Amino acid sequence: MSSPVRIPAISVFLPSHNEEGNVERVVRSYLAELPRVADDFEIIVVDDGSRDRTGEIAERLAAEDSHVKVVRHHVNQGYGGAVISGIRAATKQYVLLCDGDGQFDPADLERLTPFVPEYDVVAGRRVRRADHLIRRINGKAWTTLVRVLLGITISDIDCGFKLFKREKLEGMDLRAHGAMISTELMARLAGRGAKVKEVDVKHLPRLTGEQSGANLKVVARAFKELMALYRELRDERRARGQGGRPGR
Repeated sequence: MSSPVRIPAISVFLPSHNEEGNVERVVRSYLAELPRVADDFEIIVVDDGSRDRTGEIAERLAAEDSHVKVVRHHVNQGYGGAVISGIRAATKQYVLLCDGDGQFDPADLERLTPFVPEYDVVAGRRVRRADHLIRRINGKAWTTLVRVLLGITISDIDCGFKLFKREKLEGMDLRAHGAMISTELMARLAGRGAKVKEVDVKHLPRLTGEQSGANLKVVARAFKELMALYRELRDERRARGQGGRPGR
């Protein structure tokens, strides 16, 4: 097996809400993987107001290894809030978003690194999504909607496994605090002219804990934030005297 393509430094942040059954396994998997692909690294657990032992376990791991850091929200701020905090806490040249639920294999980072520095974003694309049918259907419908409405071209907008150049994220005013954050992030990156590459990655079954993405309040909030973003980007383009859809 050939050696993985190495990068100088990477911040991995893990949005985590009530993930006490996953957080230690995920962090230790990254502690084993990251020395293979980076000369310097940090792992940031974003504990988004968990009601279980997620934060406590993360703090213990940070005390054991200086590569591990913890950002704690005393009140749940939603997935978007956790992503925003993770981006702000990241200090390295490259930044990996990886959901903290254990459904992505840290070893798949080796599939992404060969495409930097040519691309600004290397986005995972789940080959076989390990979710129930309704969730998969909802995901395809959402991706189709945002591709049409915002002109975003990637095929798996909500895949929680994406590698970014940190310079492309600096100064970005992200506002979505719910599930819409991935769409907003990619739309604003498109507005900055980011060059994006999609790469197939594995999607693993959730071993423990519960998903919240299908919650009606979460869905309603996502649609509300989507329309707000659409109007904002449309008005910005009109102000610049440009036609076409936002995100192009």
